[in-house]
Amino acid sequence: MTFLVLSELKAYLTPQLTEELFVDTSRSHKLKINLDITIPTISCDYLSLDAMDSTGEQHLHIEHNIFKRRLNLDGHPIEEAKKEEIQSSTTKKQNETAESKSKENEPPICGSCYGAQHNETHCCSSCQDVIDAYREKKWNPNTESFEQCKNERKLEGEFAKKALEEGCHIFGSLEVNRMGGSFHIAPGKSFSINHIHVHDVQPYSSSKFNTSHRINKLTFGEEFGFGHTNPLDMLEVTAKETAIMYQYFLKIVPTIYVPKDGSPILHTNQFSVTTHQKSAMAISGESAMPGVFFSYELSPLMVKFTEKKNSLSHFLVNICGIIGEFLNKSHLRNVSNVIFDSRWNFYRCWTS
Repeated sequence: MTFLVLSELKAYLTPQLTEELFVDTSRSHKLKINLDITIPTISCDYLSLDAMDSTGEQHLHIEHNIFKRRLNLDGHPIEEAKKEEIQSSTTKKQNETAESKSKENEPPICGSCYGAQHNETHCCSSCQDVIDAYREKKWNPNTESFEQCKNERKLEGEFAKKALEEGCHIFGSLEVNRMGGSFHIAPGKSFSINHIHVHDVQPYSSSKFNTSHRINKLTFGEEFGFGHTNPLDMLEVTAKETAIMYQYFLKIVPTIYVPKDGSPILHTNQFSVTTHQKSAMAISGESAMPGVFFSYELSPLMVKFTEKKNSLSHFLVNICGIIGEFLNKSHLRNVSNVIFDSRWNFYRCWTS
């Protein structure tokens, strides 16, 4: 009886969860992406995290809290995590290179723009300045002929030495507009030329990078503990060859969770996933680059979970039923004992 009573008590204390499905008409909320991914064989200095919308254009003014932590090849941290600059990872690295260069070798006061200057006073002191000037002219920059790029590559040789001798742990969250899009983690410096997103992996080739990875966590929105909100968590993928492009196609279903205690409503998401991979080797004939790519689209439908308290009267009725059944069985047992004792006494008297 004790077990049955405890089972009823647990069922009563566990809130009832109802599920509704309806058309999503809300467009006011941002889409929060929570990620925790480990790339064990590529250093943080050679990995870029980029987010783009459904048109292929990079998201602007992203609010994010993304960090990178350097790891050794055994997966142990080398130093404390540092905040990553989304969208301007190339600019950040170029600025770091320029700062190092200024300490070791004073750059010229006004560098040449190689014919792409706006006017006579326009200077290009860094490799990125020259590239930007060429883009404004819609010219294709040949960085091999720019003195600024040559000097910076010498300093970047220090990063290149450890590009394949370290791993990287990328974690945090970012908020983007609530629309279809994609984000990826790939080796090389990222930039766009004529609306084409490319990664510069020099001095290496794409075939040098092993894109094995572990997805420790990937969720969209707040976590609420119900539904299949994290099918990719703790997924570990080991590449059998180099230069593999891993693609994850996500179908996101907006979800609302209404707690029973009057707490604020949680706006979150569930998603399903389809995976694909292909070689990014030039000889394969595929148009691809090595890395981990996530493409997502939003469902027009929304799921609403609502917590409800269980009925106290229903709980009491069940408890009364359990007690009544127990007493009924006890009464029948007592009656059967009386009948047995009477028959036994009668038998003893008869035989004596």
